[in-house]
Amino acid sequence: MKTDPPEQRELPPDSEAHEPGGIRRHPLEGFRYALEGIIAVVRTQRHMRFHFFSVVLVLLMGFLFRLDKREMLVLLFTISLVLIAEMFNSAVEATVDLVTEEYHPKAKFAKDIAAGAVLVATLNAVVVAWVLFMGDLRLEQIRLRMERAEPTLAVALTMGTVIIFVVVSLVKVLSTQGKVRLFHGGAMSGHAALGFFFAMAIIIVSGNLLASILALLLAALVAQSRVEAKVHSLREVVLGSLLGIAVAGLIYWLVPR
Repeated sequence: MKTDPPEQRELPPDSEAHEPGGIRRHPLEGFRYALEGIIAVVRTQRHMRFHFFSVVLVLLMGFLFRLDKREMLVLLFTISLVLIAEMFNSAVEATVDLVTEEYHPKAKFAKDIAAGAVLVATLNAVVVAWVLFMGDLRLEQIRLRMERAEPTLAVALTMGTVIIFVVVSLVKVLSTQGKVRLFHGGAMSGHAALGFFFAMAIIIVSGNLLASILALLLAALVAQSRVEAKVHSLREVVLGSLLGIAVAGLIYWLVPR
């Protein structure tokens, strides 16, 4: 008895969205994997953490200096190239280490090329930042632009606080081996930096001698408590205090009076 051949069924159009085993893959699954990759490289790669904090600091300086939209886009594109180059460098190093753990000239060649790409992107970012922030009487142009859009006191204080946090975090990341604790210990005291930053802000805004003395005393007490609790050394507290004073002075110089 002759039988008809089995009927051929067409696969559904979205069959490519299924993984082996019949498990349907969510369209946003790839986006989640990408986020996991970014988080992993920031957690494990010290240079990536340095670049990440540097990017945040540069963007904050761009907002503080009132760069226009085109300049901010140029700045964002440039620093994105640095991050992309560093991520590719980490991927190349991981791939080479997966293939061989022994020294090989070609393995060194691949790693050196990847590191060179990061260097080129970084040098390009430095040149662009110099032109945007410093080149051709740039600081004077920024001052004139800020006079036309005067920031409020709250904005200035918030910007200073964020700058201090980023700088202190960057110093701790670069100076600490292994796990970094952003809110405890480290090469620079963030508490002392914030204390003297707000003390200088009170001195600048109030213009009152008694209020200025009390603000400095409170900042000194905060710094002294960090040394007494053995969280920071005297050198680390002094560095933090100088940072707070420097940031307050920078904002005072930039903000029109």
